[in-house]
Amino acid sequence: MRLFFLLFFSVVSLSAQEILIDGTIYNAKTQEPIPYVNVSFLNTLKGASTDEKGYFFVDVPNSFLEKQVHLSSLGFKDTIVAVKQLVADKKFGMVEESFELDEVVVAKSIGDSFVLNPIGSYDLKSGFASSSTPWVLATYYPNIGASKKYINKVTVFFQQDEGFKRRASKFRIRVYAVDPETKKPTNDLLHKSIILETFAENDFVSIDLSAFTIKMPREGVYIGLEWLFVPYNWYAIKGKDAISNELTIEDRFAPTFGGVYNKNQNFKVMVYGMGEWTDFKVKSKDNTKHLIPAVSLKLSKEKQ
Repeated sequence: MRLFFLLFFSVVSLSAQEILIDGTIYNAKTQEPIPYVNVSFLNTLKGASTDEKGYFFVDVPNSFLEKQVHLSSLGFKDTIVAVKQLVADKKFGMVEESFELDEVVVAKSIGDSFVLNPIGSYDLKSGFASSSTPWVLATYYPNIGASKKYINKVTVFFQQDEGFKRRASKFRIRVYAVDPETKKPTNDLLHKSIILETFAENDFVSIDLSAFTIKMPREGVYIGLEWLFVPYNWYAIKGKDAISNELTIEDRFAPTFGGVYNKNQNFKVMVYGMGEWTDFKVKSKDNTKHLIPAVSLKLSKEKQ
């Protein structure tokens, strides 16, 4: 099976001159550390994520001191800060993102359920891996029909990765509204940071989101899979540079999300990295299908 990397990874020579950049990201209002903040160096393919205590570290070339980093986390405003400022202060406060709470549904009657992009383990044809900087891979799901619908469950399938030796890895699930003009993901509909854990012996993991009463927008939704560049997910692959024959180390981060080929052009895929959303397209050899993440979305109709 083929693996599709969302970026061209950088092979780093062991002799390259690098420096360690580390720091703590915290809530500017409460002063509490923020876990799982994605830290991406702009105009590079390098990044990291904060751990449960808001701490991150990453080895980068000396030249990166002249660059900026993009800080991104669910519930906080995206922020760009100079690397030199992070190095000097060793900590940085992010501002919470304000949003209007949706109407609270005290009781509702849910009828039939149906699944968009139903998948079985035998359908997996490839996978999506990440090796240089944190990304969010998001798939668009259309709103079909006139009836009111609520997001019920999300099921994510995985490929086994022989290089990752730990029993489990972690990732974050995202649910985005759709910008009616650009058709790109916009604000988060799931305001709570939900970290999921996948185990080596399992082919998939499901999360029940019915308690959040997320109404399916008219424009549809994007379901996002967010890699976390924390030590818990890290592993390395050693090799030799094809040209110089020098020893190299390639950093990788689990999990490897499963992929399936689909003929339905509605299931658009986009990737978020270094501060912007871009299209992600991989066609089958016969050009009749395109590769999308192996993610099923279960919706429930509201009874009239």
